[in-house]
Amino acid sequence: MHKNNRLMKGISLLIVALLMLPGCEGFFGKKTDASFIDEPQFDNKQVAFVPVQPVLDGFVEPVDVVAGYDELLYVVDGGTEEIISHDLAGNEIARFTVPGIKAMAQDRSLDLLALGTLDTVINNSSVKLACIYRIDQKGALGYGLKFAKIVRKVIQPFYYKANFDKSKDPLVNFNGIAIMYDNWYYVTRSGPNKSALYGPDDAVLLFNAEDKFLTTITIQTSSGFFTDYFKSPFGITGLAQPPQWVSDPFREDRDFIFTSTSATTALKVQYIDVMDSDNGISYTVRDLAVGDSSQAAGFLYKPYRFGSALDITYSGDGRNYIFIVDAEKDSLYHFTSDGKEGVQPPAGSNETKNIKVSFGGTGDGLTQFNQPRAVTYLRRILYVADAGNGRVLRFQLTTDFQ
Repeated sequence: MHKNNRLMKGISLLIVALLMLPGCEGFFGKKTDASFIDEPQFDNKQVAFVPVQPVLDGFVEPVDVVAGYDELLYVVDGGTEEIISHDLAGNEIARFTVPGIKAMAQDRSLDLLALGTLDTVINNSSVKLACIYRIDQKGALGYGLKFAKIVRKVIQPFYYKANFDKSKDPLVNFNGIAIMYDNWYYVTRSGPNKSALYGPDDAVLLFNAEDKFLTTITIQTSSGFFTDYFKSPFGITGLAQPPQWVSDPFREDRDFIFTSTSATTALKVQYIDVMDSDNGISYTVRDLAVGDSSQAAGFLYKPYRFGSALDITYSGDGRNYIFIVDAEKDSLYHFTSDGKEGVQPPAGSNETKNIKVSFGGTGDGLTQFNQPRAVTYLRRILYVADAGNGRVLRFQLTTDFQ
């Protein structure tokens, strides 16, 4: 309880401070202006995701899209190595350069955590290393990317060891990041080393709110404990999501869902339950139902369901939806938190099982993708970074227009 009280007090002070910053009015407590949405025409009996126009374009290669706790939209353009902030109407606000950036997140203190690279010299050799950049957006004259500065760097592999392996360490990548309710966070890591000091390179790492590395995650199964459970982990999401005051972020919940790009892994998306007991913290794979076609047409745990699931997110509005983008199948998938594909039928419907709303296909149409790389969700709007088409697409369920 003391931890939660400190967290609540800290957030309250943060909100007060931000409201005093120039240019921050309207970040909190103000209903999102949805006047930019062109409401589509649809049959009231249909349930589907429909495009919200206009399309956000002008990017070289958008590889990540993040709905922030400040209710701004952040797009990572891998082609220009920039974070680009937008308001929810899609208007660009500012840009900030991060070397080699491929993904980012925002914690609940409104700092950005960017996964990029760092060029440095070690033992007279130039090397490029994976790096986590902490970016503070709170400046003396205001808040936002135009006031941003890098305040800390977490460099591979020096957050957990002093020595350096020039043949392997430069090949290690940070792929995805997920923030928890108290600003601790997970990072997915991949690389060639199968017997490193703190487990293999393929791992999920745990950091605290001060960017201190704590541990690699060990998964417990009925067969024992496995430090090498993760195979090419890539996307990852926690359950605490924006908006700050609408979701259920204050619960002490460290569960996460991750994706794998391993060609030999049957379940490329898995839900990890995290339990804290007198015996310590345990990490186990949640058992989700699969195969009952009377409940849904598809399931999250269907073996080899996904080709290249590069990103995943969880809705923070109490609906507990799971969204996944698949770059190989150029598709967006939607599941409920119990692993069933689709949404529950609306009231009065004759349907008895979930209605499938996943969609996609290769192309540049408004419901097609070319190498979708990331997905995020805020206030019932779904955002997809369509990297191959250089754009960010927005979608909303037809039932949410009613």
